[in-house]
Amino acid sequence: MEISLPDLRVSRLKDRQSYDHDVIRDILNDAMIAHIGFIREGWPVVLPFHFGFGDLGDGRGEQMIIHGSTGGRAFLDAAASEHGVPVSVCVCLNDGLVLGRSTYEIGARFRSVVGYGYATEVPADCRQRGFEILIDHVIPGWRDEVREASDKEQAATALLRIPMDHASAKVASTNTGDEDDGENRHIWAGVVPLNVRAGTPIPSPETLDPDAIPESVRAFITRINQADYSVSQDSHSATI
Repeated sequence: MEISLPDLRVSRLKDRQSYDHDVIRDILNDAMIAHIGFIREGWPVVLPFHFGFGDLGDGRGEQMIIHGSTGGRAFLDAAASEHGVPVSVCVCLNDGLVLGRSTYEIGARFRSVVGYGYATEVPADCRQRGFEILIDHVIPGWRDEVREASDKEQAATALLRIPMDHASAKVASTNTGDEDDGENRHIWAGVVPLNVRAGTPIPSPETLDPDAIPESVRAFITRINQADYSVSQDSHSATI
């Protein structure tokens, strides 16, 4: 079936756009939530999903994998259609708030990916690999420390695959808030870095050994918290 997908080209600040698969992969690897858009009863619906990104071994290369209830509308529709359901995908990481010297001059340092494609059911012979991609994307190593999902649990979970070969990235990482606009340079302008931080793990009340934090959790916290988003320019820096 010949499918015409929406145009991905941006009309402004074209230098920020990239179709490089490595750039797209790096952004997806750093993200945990994807917003998936689809049409339901004539209305656009956008829902957040934890996702994975990897190769199922089905000959389609790296794809986005999402999961949900087998009774979910999008999952039912995808399973019932030979070609799946048309979706849009948006992932965005907000790395900083950029503040200029007027209310007009406000922006962000960000990394985003937008894609379009048809979400289809993960084939039965690829489902185990799909689960592995999902779990390893969210918290690598964890599935080696806990029991495997039972057949009943896996049967209650639907998996969809979304190709990301019609996608592009947009990266804004250099804006400092300074423009050659004649504004009063005594007014502060700059960047407020933003980043996700992992806090102290909170054990469930039923955990018998609450201090035995799994190695995968420790590694996850270290990875999330090691990113350096500090802002410095020459010898000047700001600390709050």
